Amino acid sequence: MNRLKYIVKRVLMSVPVLWLGTSMTWFIIYQGPVDPAANLLSGNERLTEAKYEAARTELGLDQPPLQHYVDWMWNLFTLDLGQTWLVYTGSNVGALVLDFLPRTVWLGFWSVLIAILIGVPLGFYAGIRSNTVADYIASVSGIVWRAMPNFWLAVILLALLVGSEPLFGFDWDTFLVDLPSGVTGNPGLSYMAGDPLALFTQPGETLAAIKKILPAALVLGSASMGNEMRIGRTAVLETKNEQYVDFARARGVSGRAIVWKHVFRNALVPLVPVITTEAFLLIGGSVLVESVFGINGMGKLFFDAAIQGDLPLVGSLMFVFIVLMLTINIAQDILYTLIDPRVGYDGT
Repeated sequence: MNRLKYIVKRVLMSVPVLWLGTSMTWFIIYQGPVDPAANLLSGNERLTEAKYEAARTELGLDQPPLQHYVDWMWNLFTLDLGQTWLVYTGSNVGALVLDFLPRTVWLGFWSVLIAILIGVPLGFYAGIRSNTVADYIASVSGIVWRAMPNFWLAVILLALLVGSEPLFGFDWDTFLVDLPSGVTGNPGLSYMAGDPLALFTQPGETLAAIKKILPAALVLGSASMGNEMRIGRTAVLETKNEQYVDFARARGVSGRAIVWKHVFRNALVPLVPVITTEAFLLIGGSVLVESVFGINGMGKLFFDAAIQGDLPLVGSLMFVFIVLMLTINIAQDILYTLIDPRVGYDGT
């Protein structure tokens, strides 16, 4: 019950954060130095006084600031996100989010999973085998991998996978399942529309969607992979020198039991905030990878809105990103309670 109270407390604490972040977004967009109405009209047609006033009325800028703030916040929290002005002109923002967000979440999920499944085990292995040849090779590889820019790695990977001749006889397009549309483009997630269980009931479609996103996910998760490897190694080094590990060793506990029961589990604790923080950065910062691989996700939609000056759309997307960030933070708190049972029982 105390653990449940802890989670509820964390959820309630996220409410003022959501309000503050959304309020700051409104203030920057609608009370900042850039006039949203003039910015919208100057982008696609000659600005006249009548058109300018019509745009201000449409955006609600003719209202007193407090009234506009209340109306804007109410529309956001009731998920009435309005329509776009410049990007996909006249489209419903909510419909765009439902169309673009699953692709970014799909990309972010696999990039985080790849980073965890590769970076964390290698970091733990390097920490257990510290100051050995394997440790040096793993550490240097992690540093080099982390230093490679995403856009450069994306171009190199595309050159290898999209070449006219298969790489060493290996053709990615025909591996496991055929990808007639090639490596680039949106992952085929439409088969899950209205039926999330299709992820499991249609394994062929799911495998094709995974295969489609894996190259982009590998590129996006590359920097995170090296970071988690480095921090995982440090966490293992610190944990295996703790007094309780020495005490367990003195009691005759086997080395395997010490590693799995004491070292690995406690070393995961400092990794949780790193993984969850980078998960949001990967999802929110995927614009370059999405552009290179031709994926129409939230990162590219936000980039297009910012470049074209569609500030109302930018505000709506910022609200979505804030909600996504808070969701990841709550997931982090839940992971804390699973890894360390003491969390939630001491009132912290």
